Amino acid sequence: MRLMFRTRVEGVENIPGDGPVILAGNHLTFIDSVIMPLTCDRQVFFIGKDEYVTGRGLKGRLMAWFFTGVGMVPVDRDGGRGGVAALMTGRRILEEGHVFGIYPEGTRSPDGRLYRGRTGIARLTLMTGAPVVPFAVIGTDKLQPGGAGLPRPGRVTVRFGEAMEFSRYEGMDRDRYVLRAVTDSVMTEVMRLSGQEYVDMYASKAKAA
Repeated sequence: MRLMFRTRVEGVENIPGDGPVILAGNHLTFIDSVIMPLTCDRQVFFIGKDEYVTGRGLKGRLMAWFFTGVGMVPVDRDGGRGGVAALMTGRRILEEGHVFGIYPEGTRSPDGRLYRGRTGIARLTLMTGAPVVPFAVIGTDKLQPGGAGLPRPGRVTVRFGEAMEFSRYEGMDRDRYVLRAVTDSVMTEVMRLSGQEYVDMYASKAKAA
């Protein structure tokens, strides 16, 4: 994978060498979750659809092996409590001292722009005290347009910003104004790192329009 994508990495030293860390970034296409973890010395865990690891036959076993190998933690996100399950899984990973990757937009960008972040990222950092390292993946949408099909080889850049901590808001993880302020500050850094145009609406709403 490293040979295929020839990834240029900037700022990886901003990721703490131990302890819980949240990596929060943009999401352009499916392979973001494969490429970004390759740039880190520590294993990065992501939430993924449980259907990726429940397939049958040889293909199903190979998919399960691959996705668990790259740090995907399967969660049923389609049920009524899917969001809660994802949040609690992220909390458990962080409380175990690991690195948890999250896309605050909640889904892939439909057009390459950066969309409004959902506040789960804020709840996680306030509940666990884990610092947030913003990141941007640049160029994956050119290698895998639309997020489907096999990606083609090419150059990708992964850029990490300085760690952000929000201890001043300790105990305020149920205050919706604080959650929005924390989320927006993280998204501002992601926008700066990625150079994307920002859209103040949820990506899921844009897709549904």
